[in-house]
Amino acid sequence: MSTIAREDQKKKEEDKVARTLAKIKNRLLVFSGKGGVGKSTVAANLALALAGKGLKIGLLDVDIHGPNLAKMLGVEDRQMDISSDGIKAVDVYKNLKLVSMSFLLQDPSLPVIWRGPMKMKVIQQFLGDVDWGNLDWLVIDSPPGTGDEPLSVAQLIPATGAVVVTTPQEVSVMDSRKAVVFALKLNLKVMGIIENMSGMACPQCGKRIDLFKEGGGNKAALELGVPFLGKIPFDPQIVTSGDEGKPFVASQPESEAGRAFMKIVATIMKVKAH
Repeated sequence: MSTIAREDQKKKEEDKVARTLAKIKNRLLVFSGKGGVGKSTVAANLALALAGKGLKIGLLDVDIHGPNLAKMLGVEDRQMDISSDGIKAVDVYKNLKLVSMSFLLQDPSLPVIWRGPMKMKVIQQFLGDVDWGNLDWLVIDSPPGTGDEPLSVAQLIPATGAVVVTTPQEVSVMDSRKAVVFALKLNLKVMGIIENMSGMACPQCGKRIDLFKEGGGNKAALELGVPFLGKIPFDPQIVTSGDEGKPFVASQPESEAGRAFMKIVATIMKVKAH
């Protein structure tokens, strides 16, 4: 392919992404500085909670190597259809649709062994070739760290807001600081930090147990001058509900974690309003 042809193709792809973004009011990147903090759980429940408010929500899973959202939302056996308008996102709940790499895998147990340019290309296709329709929010579940995928999304989707997920212990908080600085360097609006797995109630006596210390997320937010969105307590039922494809915001809305999460969603919407 000649240089002129490549440039023409690149321009067409950029135009498709721009047309998609023009139909999306708010774009929110959910990411973390390290793995194992429950980022995908937060992204799934955030999207579901927003959809429950009557808003039109898209959920984009750009964790190419470990796409878990289809499983967590109970639609891992579904596929994306193709129409004249493009690839159709999978309808999960009322007002909530999902696009994930897992829908493209013939065998979910096989690893995706791709280099950076291929990952960039598929992320671009998820934005330009998918018929998302008009959305109030596009929630993007990014892989952990500050590498290719978060960088690609930040470059492809200008003015994306960011939510950083951490757990209370110092090791995780150190990485969350890096994630916040990463977002700020890319001119992303940091809507705040969420502290996940923040204590749990003893099943025997009801006394609070701080499994991973406490207060780390709030401390990091104060140091970096970004909002602290709140704490989500550790609850074994959250793990069970995710494995069963029933996010806890829908299956356990009155639980301590469910109520805490809805407060966080309300705070995010207030931050967005400002």
